[in-house]
Amino acid sequence: MANQSKNIPVKHIIGYVTSVVLTLVAAWAALGSNLPVMWIIISIFALAILQAVIQLFLFMHLTERGMGHAPWNMMFHGAVVFAILIAGSLFTMSFGFM
Repeated sequence: MANQSKNIPVKHIIGYVTSVVLTLVAAWAALGSNLPVMWIIISIFALAILQAVIQLFLFMHLTERGMGHAPWNMMFHGAVVFAILIAGSLFTMSFGFM
């Protein structure tokens, strides 16, 4: 026990700091920039996709092998649930079922 070294999760710290920075850049683009609205929307979408990729690879352990292709299977089912949720929300908002 005396020779046990401290394990600092460097990947997690880098991922967390990068996510916070991307969030702050998106907030600045929305609130403080003088960019046209279309460029603000495009930049926020691009930052969101980049942050999702960072989250998947650094926090969700997408590259780890343990259960075969289980992470990709779970991602597929998550995408299906996401698509159903978005489609249902758009349907509800479009036809006034509120």
